[in-house]
Amino acid sequence: MSRPKTRETTDVRQEILDVGQRIMAAKGYSAVGLNEILATAGVPKGSFYHYFGSKDAFGEALLESYFEAYLAELDEVLALPGLTMAQRLMKYWDIWQQTQSFQDCQGKCLAVKLGVEVADLSETMRAVLKRGTSGITDRIAQAIETGVAQGSLTTAGEPHAVAQSLYQLWVGASVMVKITKSVQPFGTAMSTTRQILNLS
Repeated sequence: MSRPKTRETTDVRQEILDVGQRIMAAKGYSAVGLNEILATAGVPKGSFYHYFGSKDAFGEALLESYFEAYLAELDEVLALPGLTMAQRLMKYWDIWQQTQSFQDCQGKCLAVKLGVEVADLSETMRAVLKRGTSGITDRIAQAIETGVAQGSLTTAGEPHAVAQSLYQLWVGASVMVKITKSVQPFGTAMSTTRQILNLS
C-alpha cells in the first residue's frame, strides 16, 4: 500500500515540474539536463528519482501537468460571464497571442516548443501530447457548436473539423512567430479565424 502524499511531497514535486516547464519552454527538452532543473529548483538529485523514475517519466508528468493547467484555464475563458461564445473564443486567441510569442512565454508555450521534438523521442510523451491537444480541440468544437446555436458565429463546416483547423492554424502561426521573430503571423491567424467563424 502506497503512502499518501504529504503537502511537502506534493510541493517539491510540483516545484520540480514548474521549474522544468519554464526552462524547457525556453530551451527545449533535449537541451536541458536534470542538473540544471534541480539546481534551479534547489532540489538534490536523489530527490528527483523519488518522484520520477527517469527523464522521460519526468517529461510525461511535465506535459500532463501542463495540459491539466492549460485546459482548466481554457474552461475558465470559455465560461466568462457577460460574453457571447464568439467573444469568448476570440478572447482565447487574444490570450494565445500574449502567451505564445517568441519572447519569454514563462512556460506557457510548452506544447508548441516540445511538440515536434518529443513526439519523435518518446511514445509516452507523444500520447500525452495527443490527449492534451485533443482536449483543446474538443473544447473549441463544443464552443463553436454553442456559438452557432446562440447565433454569435457561423461556420461552413462541422464544428470538430473547424476546431481542428483553427488549432492547427494557431500552432502553425506560433511556429512562424518564433521563426520570424515577429507577431505578424498572429495577425494573419486572427484574420483567418474571424473569416472562418464569419465574424465582422
